[in-house]
Amino acid sequence: MSLPIVSRVSTESVDPADRIDFWEEHNRRALVGLTCSSYSQQGLLATQANIELGGLRLADIAGNEHVIERTPRTCQALPKDSVFVSLMTGGRGVFFQEGGCLTLQAGDLILYDTRRSYLFGFPSPMRQLLVDIPREVFTTRCASGEVSAPMLFGRGSAAEGALASALGAVLADWATGRGSDDSVSTEATVLDLVRTLTAARLGGGSAPPAALSRLAVAKDYIDRHLADPGLSAGQVAEAIGVSARHLSRVFQPTGVSPSRHILEQRLAKAREELADPGSRHLTIAEVAHRWGFASQAHFTRVFRRRFDRTPGETRSALT
Repeated sequence: MSLPIVSRVSTESVDPADRIDFWEEHNRRALVGLTCSSYSQQGLLATQANIELGGLRLADIAGNEHVIERTPRTCQALPKDSVFVSLMTGGRGVFFQEGGCLTLQAGDLILYDTRRSYLFGFPSPMRQLLVDIPREVFTTRCASGEVSAPMLFGRGSAAEGALASALGAVLADWATGRGSDDSVSTEATVLDLVRTLTAARLGGGSAPPAALSRLAVAKDYIDRHLADPGLSAGQVAEAIGVSARHLSRVFQPTGVSPSRHILEQRLAKAREELADPGSRHLTIAEVAHRWGFASQAHFTRVFRRRFDRTPGETRSALT
């Protein structure tokens, strides 16, 4: 997939004395008005890629130790009417906004209102995937309630954890170009996952996930359990709370059954590993076992059927 990148910047080539001003100016134009402070002897070392996702904007941000702040004066001078959804994919963070102070770690998902002042500090090297949802879009497609305090997701119930994990996987796939080329479908999945996560807290009752969200949750569950030889369509259905028949309907738009999707993902991961020079120490039997295949014979048979060559031939050709 060719990424629809709006902008990509790095402070590395900027004079250390000018990095803060450069970063603040770029964010003012590309994302949101803020002030920044660096606590590293190297100065601020940060990168940011802003990527279109339908009517949303996805920012992939990484940096060393720093603090950003959106003060009341900045909110007034540089208004921004959005809801931000931020997934910490690396490092730690501390988020402060009236109504809550949250300590974040990798895997945590936080949702907050850009009309309200906030401070976001990173005491170690960090990375986050941040979704900019315009207020009108959030109100019409996610929740009509007011976001009066920051909301943390991912540490609650197993269902909430599964939704947050699935959202993170969708965002990561889009940011790296591994996702679907269909921006409309991906945008709808993101918004429905956010809607399902926020509904109960913003007065919308419990919102059942739509088919797109169930598909995202099912795929994420499969990706996280590929190494389990007992992984099956029935296990996936039970994990996401639907019947096996309903799971088949969820996968119908993909053109493959849940069982076939599991097999395709296992084969793809095994092929990647066979092509990786760093995995040369693993035997083909070990690669098969690592990705949930019960035997080398079965692995070789389905691998040759899928790629028209054996695992051994693939290792020789691609390394």
